[in-house]
Amino acid sequence: MIKKKLFIAAAAVLVTGAEAQIEANWEAMARNYRVPDWFVDGKIGVWTHWGVPSAIDENRPSDGSHYGRRMYGPNEGESGRQYDMTKKLSDFHAERYGPPSEFGYEDLVPLFKAERWDPEGLVQFFKENGARFIMPVACHHDNFDMYDSSHPWNSVDMGPKRDTLREWKDAAYKHGLKFGVSTHLYWSPRFFNNARQYQKPGTLEWQLFSMDYDPKGYANQESWNRHWYERCWEIIEKYDPDMFNNDSPYPADKFGDVSGVKLFSEYINRDLKENEGKQTTVLSFKNGSVDRSAFTYNLERGSAGEIKPEPWMWATDVSGGWYYRKGAKNRMSIPVMVGNAVDAISKNGVVMLNVGLRGDGTLPENQAAYITAIGDFIRVNGVGIYGSRPWKLFGEGPLKMKDGRQGENHRDFSQEDIRFTQKGEVLYAFVLAPPTKDIVIGALAKGGLFEGEVGEIALLGSEEPVVFERNAKALTIKLPKSLPQGQHVVGFSITKK
Repeated sequence: MIKKKLFIAAAAVLVTGAEAQIEANWEAMARNYRVPDWFVDGKIGVWTHWGVPSAIDENRPSDGSHYGRRMYGPNEGESGRQYDMTKKLSDFHAERYGPPSEFGYEDLVPLFKAERWDPEGLVQFFKENGARFIMPVACHHDNFDMYDSSHPWNSVDMGPKRDTLREWKDAAYKHGLKFGVSTHLYWSPRFFNNARQYQKPGTLEWQLFSMDYDPKGYANQESWNRHWYERCWEIIEKYDPDMFNNDSPYPADKFGDVSGVKLFSEYINRDLKENEGKQTTVLSFKNGSVDRSAFTYNLERGSAGEIKPEPWMWATDVSGGWYYRKGAKNRMSIPVMVGNAVDAISKNGVVMLNVGLRGDGTLPENQAAYITAIGDFIRVNGVGIYGSRPWKLFGEGPLKMKDGRQGENHRDFSQEDIRFTQKGEVLYAFVLAPPTKDIVIGALAKGGLFEGEVGEIALLGSEEPVVFERNAKALTIKLPKSLPQGQHVVGFSITKK
């Protein structure tokens, strides 16, 4: 694993042994956090956004995956496109279900039944198409827990009447996949700000809408931060996830025993204690201001411009809106998605593809097509993906990727866009669009980064001999007579003499 900082003297001492504990501060986390091999080797996971929003009328207008917030009308200060979206959605809700004073978000819960949900079948499908871990959402902004929770609004007592986290985990382990969870709880007091006008003290709904907490100032309320901490720790203790993803933000360091860094360090400490001082879990979130040696950065809907010193996660959505909605469109085409995935892996990234299941628990066909496309790629090219690491250079080509969250690439790649990985002594070169002419790779010219002589080049998924030339300008691979069918990205293995 590449580390971007060296520590000296006492700061260089790492936590070792089953009884050692990481202190609850970011410096200690940065010194001791170690991404486990299963994550870096596995490369591909599936995220699932599924819950109450999944069961709302599939023909609803765009809600930005925030139906529960927008159904109550625009928030103060909301303007432009966001205002228009919210107004259209709230008008739809009033017409379709009734005004929120008569039909609130709580009345949508019984619509979520999961009557056709088959977690084992879904996990098997994900595994067959390349996934090595899954990460269902345990609680989204709507404060509804998808597990057997001490919070009364949960999927065991209401809706499906099933412990979905337990069933996801059992299915994952049966098929040899790692199991993660994602919580978005910290947003909920603000999320339901406009629902507050309809709530009465002492009701069950009072708890769903987080009425005990200030919708604008909850981040500074010790009571809320303690509530968040206890709900998160309950997930960790009950479900022992291999990965814990927190949709930032989280309680500030000043809150001590209920701060984010306290929860995160205790999550890792718990793992170290159970595994003789070896870290086997992954901690991820989106806070770009924290030293990225201290956790695994969730670069949601973004991309990397270069190889990152720490493993990171490219999290994207194939549903077009995180939660299922029939009219949602994914602006990223399947070929671009596959190319983006290879680009991320070449830069020390791990791929997490979100699917939005229907309320009945089934996977829509248009989303399944994206997962299948990754599977088709992996079946041919997996040897250069699983267990690989970045090479000296991520690649070359005219398409430049934005560095940072949001703004992920939707543009088509060309055959000039090349990405590299390495595994052992073998270099892999991936052409991010099916080539129609000879492939010219300037980075592999004689006297360059690839030292020594090229011995053999093989086209992955083909037994056709590959003809190539190499000089001081470039390595040129002659266009093969045929390419593996159905491949959006074409891979070559390159070995030395």
